[in-house]
Amino acid sequence: MFTLRFVVQWIASERAGHSVVPLAFWLFSIGGGLLLLVYALYRRDPVFIAGQAFGVFVYLRNLQFVLRDRNRGAPAG
Repeated sequence: MFTLRFVVQWIASERAGHSVVPLAFWLFSIGGGLLLLVYALYRRDPVFIAGQAFGVFVYLRNLQFVLRDRNRGAPAG
């Protein structure tokens, strides 16, 4: 999941000719973070759990910003 997010970001940037962070980057980040969070919970490692939970929170917050900005640019209706 984490490798795919960088591949998606690289391809999008190459196509655009400048640095781009596509929606799929954040989706793969959330997916990978959730998988690691589940593993951390399975291991019952509080430091691992805290680190992954914080990461997933950051990814979700960035996704919220992306979706909010897309909705602002969308035509009314």
